[in-house]
Amino acid sequence: MTVFSAALLLFLVMDPFGNVPLFLSVLNPIAADRRRKVIIRELLLALAALIIFLFLGCYILSAIGITESILTTAGGVILFLIALRMVFPPASGPYPVDFDENSGEPILVPLAIPLLAGPSALASVLFLMSSDPGRWPEWLAAVLIAWAMTAVVLLLSSPLARLIKKRGLIAIERLMGMVLTAVAIKMILTGIGDFFGMQP
Repeated sequence: MTVFSAALLLFLVMDPFGNVPLFLSVLNPIAADRRRKVIIRELLLALAALIIFLFLGCYILSAIGITESILTTAGGVILFLIALRMVFPPASGPYPVDFDENSGEPILVPLAIPLLAGPSALASVLFLMSSDPGRWPEWLAAVLIAWAMTAVVLLLSSPLARLIKKRGLIAIERLMGMVLTAVAIKMILTGIGDFFGMQP
């Protein structure tokens, strides 16, 4: 996997276009001049979580005896479930929100985690690092590229929502979900094939 393909995978998993309506909904009660600062803070928290899992995840997995083939299969299953959620979103609404008692702003949940650095994104960075730990500078670059692209989309969420409307955002999310479904199926088949010693 190249840096570009890894960054594209993480960008699809982080689903910034699908998160635009959720970000706007959660940040709606907050003053307009504070929203950008809140988005930046949540983006930085999500980046910190991704980098921590990128470098420490392999040690955690080796300590509990998880092999690369199992991780690949599990990551594929998680991605598949996330992709289904993107293609067929539940009617239950967004995640519950944790607000800071002093500022009245959402802290960590749900914007940073799980909307940006959710189970699928964390599993993806674990998969990248475990597949070839020696290429960690490339995987770190992929994380930073995907995060930067996601940050651009979310920082422009208000004008973007006005430009392409809700239907356009939904259409983009569905398309990203379809692509992610194919990636998830490939990961599952690769993991199963590696476990049984079969070539892809």
